[in-house]
Amino acid sequence: MTTTAVSHTHQAHRPDPGRWRILAVLLTTIFMSLMGVSIVNVALPSIHTALDATQSDIQWVLSGYALTFGVVLVAAGRAGDLMGRSGLFLIGVTLFTLASIAAGLAPDATWLNGARFVQGVGSGLLNPQSLGMIQHYFRGPERGRAFGYFGTVVGFSVAIGPVLGGLLIELGGLQIGWRLTFLVNVPIGIAVIILSLRWFPRPLIRWPGIPGQNVDDDTREQAAAQAARRLGWRSLDPLGSLLLGLAVLSFLYPFVESRTASQAWLLLPLSLVLTAAWIQWERHAARQGLSPMVDLRIFSTASFSNGVLVMTLYFLGMTSIWVLVALYVQEGLGMSALQSGLFGIPAALLSSWASDWAGRRVLPHGRKIVMIGLLLALAGLVTSGVVILLQALGLASAWWLLLTLSFIGLAQGLVISPNQALTLMDVPLDYAGSSGAVMQTGQRIGTSVGIALITAVVFWILNMTSWPTAMLAGFGVIAAVILAALLVAIKDYRDRQRPGSA
Repeated sequence: MTTTAVSHTHQAHRPDPGRWRILAVLLTTIFMSLMGVSIVNVALPSIHTALDATQSDIQWVLSGYALTFGVVLVAAGRAGDLMGRSGLFLIGVTLFTLASIAAGLAPDATWLNGARFVQGVGSGLLNPQSLGMIQHYFRGPERGRAFGYFGTVVGFSVAIGPVLGGLLIELGGLQIGWRLTFLVNVPIGIAVIILSLRWFPRPLIRWPGIPGQNVDDDTREQAAAQAARRLGWRSLDPLGSLLLGLAVLSFLYPFVESRTASQAWLLLPLSLVLTAAWIQWERHAARQGLSPMVDLRIFSTASFSNGVLVMTLYFLGMTSIWVLVALYVQEGLGMSALQSGLFGIPAALLSSWASDWAGRRVLPHGRKIVMIGLLLALAGLVTSGVVILLQALGLASAWWLLLTLSFIGLAQGLVISPNQALTLMDVPLDYAGSSGAVMQTGQRIGTSVGIALITAVVFWILNMTSWPTAMLAGFGVIAAVILAALLVAIKDYRDRQRPGSA
């Protein structure tokens, strides 16, 4: 995994003439999966009432999806590297679409949560393939633009989801409205499947152990394909996949069940043991000439390891913002779900604009853009805290949060997509899918841990005092995490400024 190998990869690249329409399919799918998540957030009260669901059932509507998503990510990314990303992408979209139908027609909470588990698997299959295909089809400034468009779609989907969800619930009523929030994915998923079959290269999947297949990637991946045929199904590293999947499951489960099963925390030591076992196995597989699911040498690339850490810390802190704001607006101020969704619109639209702006400038300016984004996130936290305090004193309206949360929207656009591009920049294409999946696993872990811990802090303080005080405490914890991410970004920037650095 040398710089020479990476440079050779860039020299051999010939742009695919269909890359922009392939990107359009990828972004449409990302829009569908993210909008589906943000819509569900505002539908939870309706689901609780319509299905007579317990608090645990409602928690699993969110957590079950996140859990299966996180468990399959890395294994799916490595499978895409070896078997062809477009085929697994199509399987993931199909699963997600069918699960959306099942969720929309669910007769009870158990059925709904089962469908959400399958949705998580589908999303876990398609997401690393999306990042891998962006890396594959785009280079240089075009890759920055592609990730910029990716960030634009992220911001737009986050903006439209809660508002669309509120409208669908208003139109459909208690029994039908929440079902429409799942069924709205179906026409998008069908369109993506049709366009994938028309526009993606053939064959969509190459099976390990079967020689003489054409591949949907060019000669840059011929060595990986030959190794896969030589090793057969062992090239997918089933033991490594099992160990890492169990490690992620045992780590995330206590956080998603923290309020209903305190004994679940006993799984955390097991997750550390399983992670250590996975690392040892991956090293052994590499020494034996096998095909590990993650070549651990990618962590020796500073831009990758630092970028993964920045992304994990960012998601650990910032994803809790919108959960806290929704709780504060609805439970603290007594506003509706639709009004709650409106608070995030300016931030999400600015995030979309900032992602596109940053994507065009990420190569010349590098990690400085990420650092500016993290500073804006801190500014948004401080000013939003001031608005909440002034609102409690009767000196300001809560609607001023639309302005202060806009700083956080700008931060999201300047951090997520540029950091993805910089993190994956020096990773060889043979590991594009699995390295992207490692980064996304960090995001899932950061999101699950952050929401569990930060909301726990807020509710603990809320038991003793008021919503404004609890919100200020939550914002303080988030600010500490974002400050840590900023320090990592500064370190990475300084390392790259040293003579002889990559």
